[in-house]
Amino acid sequence: MVLTTAEILKKVKELEIKSKKITQHLFTGEYHSAFKGRGMSFREVREYYPGDDIRFIDWNVSARFSTPFTKLFEEERELTVMLLVDVSASSLFGTVHARKKDLVTEIGAVLTFSAISNNDKVGVIFFSDKVEKYIPPKKGKQHALYIVRELLTAEPKRKGTNLGDALRFFSNSTRQKSISFILSDFLDDSFTESIKVAGKKHDIIGIKVYDKMDVQLPDAGLLQVMDAETGSNTWIDSSDYWVRQQYEKRFFEHTEWCKNLFLKSGSDLLHVRTDDDYVKILQKFFIARS
Repeated sequence: MVLTTAEILKKVKELEIKSKKITQHLFTGEYHSAFKGRGMSFREVREYYPGDDIRFIDWNVSARFSTPFTKLFEEERELTVMLLVDVSASSLFGTVHARKKDLVTEIGAVLTFSAISNNDKVGVIFFSDKVEKYIPPKKGKQHALYIVRELLTAEPKRKGTNLGDALRFFSNSTRQKSISFILSDFLDDSFTESIKVAGKKHDIIGIKVYDKMDVQLPDAGLLQVMDAETGSNTWIDSSDYWVRQQYEKRFFEHTEWCKNLFLKSGSDLLHVRTDDDYVKILQKFFIARS
């Protein structure tokens, strides 16, 4: 479905209002606490008060004024947040509440406004089986609105998925340590080595978005199904209990593989179903990290 300019602007405004409301009322402090700055920088000196840490007494200033002075520090807050957004054909699938793409767009918008409201930079890498678009990280409301517009209107040139290439592009294009949220269904096995490399340098959080029917087939008799990314067709008998069991088994085997891969790379992995309350899942994660 191609949106008109008016429809795009309306949806961008709706997402801005929703994201800001979530950011202000639910993520106040959680996002800030979950992701620490690069360290502490000196701000000023003031007179020493009982209870101040004696390790921070400035002996040169104290000697000059014949009274103790202490150094004050503040967190070097500025962070860079990168969103790696899967726009492959499987993201268009969804049977309850929303498509995966719709949920990824909302989560991406919320994370973008969370970063901007904390004065952090935010950028995006859109990927299919190649890097489709790169938005360098910047600050500011206008930049956030641009990202939301691109999240809404992203039209990939390719249908497949290659997260490995996207992670390599991310590692090569981002020199300083960054926070990276990967928004994908992870229906790909190309990223085993690249996530280990990226995980050594960056703080990576995967958000696995999936649909109810990714887990369970309905008992609906003989079905012709098509792989959205390869275009291949096949017939399956969904009324066969063994077929439904094998389908579910493959989903959980892949989920377990993803979980172990993220764990080994020192990264986090969240699971969000298209009918889940993603706000609660993100909030719980931020609180646990802080």
